[in-house]
Amino acid sequence: MKKITFYILSSLFIASMALAGMSNADKDKAYDCSGIYMANYFLPSGETFEYSMKEKSMASVKVLKAYALEIGINEKEWDEGVNKGVDKHYGSKYDEAKTSACHAFVNKLVPNGEEKVKKVIQTLY
Repeated sequence: MKKITFYILSSLFIASMALAGMSNADKDKAYDCSGIYMANYFLPSGETFEYSMKEKSMASVKVLKAYALEIGINEKEWDEGVNKGVDKHYGSKYDEAKTSACHAFVNKLVPNGEEKVKKVIQTLY
């Protein structure tokens, strides 16, 4: 009886940990935003931008990855998803609306996301 109770409790604990992570929709959005952020960082020549936007984009990519790893997403899975996002957006022009939507997403998804991004920006140099 103890073994059965232990098995049931263990299963519930593992299931609750799995639910604590990112939903598939959030992962897809995070991958897409990472691709947008990377495209911002590697804007084609002649594109108009503010340097601070590049800094915030790179910091946001770092914060998203750190959060994903923190909640238990496998690094290989994360990197593969981000690579798809980068492939989708690399070479595209700066889109302020998409970038702003991604900033809002990061701030909502990651606890203290805005503060974490600001902190990473300060450590870039």
